[in-house]
Amino acid sequence: MRMLHLARLIRLTVLLVAFGVPAAMADDAQSVHEVITKQLEAFKQDNGTEAYSYAAPVIQQIFPTQDAFMQMVRQGYPQVYRPRSYVFTVMEALDDDYAQTVVITDETGKIWNARYSVQRQPDGSWKISGCQILKDFTTS
Repeated sequence: MRMLHLARLIRLTVLLVAFGVPAAMADDAQSVHEVITKQLEAFKQDNGTEAYSYAAPVIQQIFPTQDAFMQMVRQGYPQVYRPRSYVFTVMEALDDDYAQTVVITDETGKIWNARYSVQRQPDGSWKISGCQILKDFTTS
């Protein structure tokens, strides 16, 4: 498992360097990917405590309990709640934050673009401040 993680990191770094992405953004990309991955995996395990811990304060203000947060995700974001698979694609800088596109295949096999917004916290960590489902690519 550790070798798989290392291989992904190496591929990501090579791609980012090849496309002229600054080293700082490459480091941020790794951290952003880890936060999103950990939240997606927490959803798959119904671990509301962990999934909620990756939500930015702005999200936690809107959904002040992990139960409210999990209910919102289950009802409004089934692709995110139960992804069959996911792949990170484009990451865009937004001032000091980022938007990260993730291609998600849901449980039924439909493919979606999810655009995550992430914010750097005062302690340097990254938290997810939003997710917008952009498109189901399996329908016309």
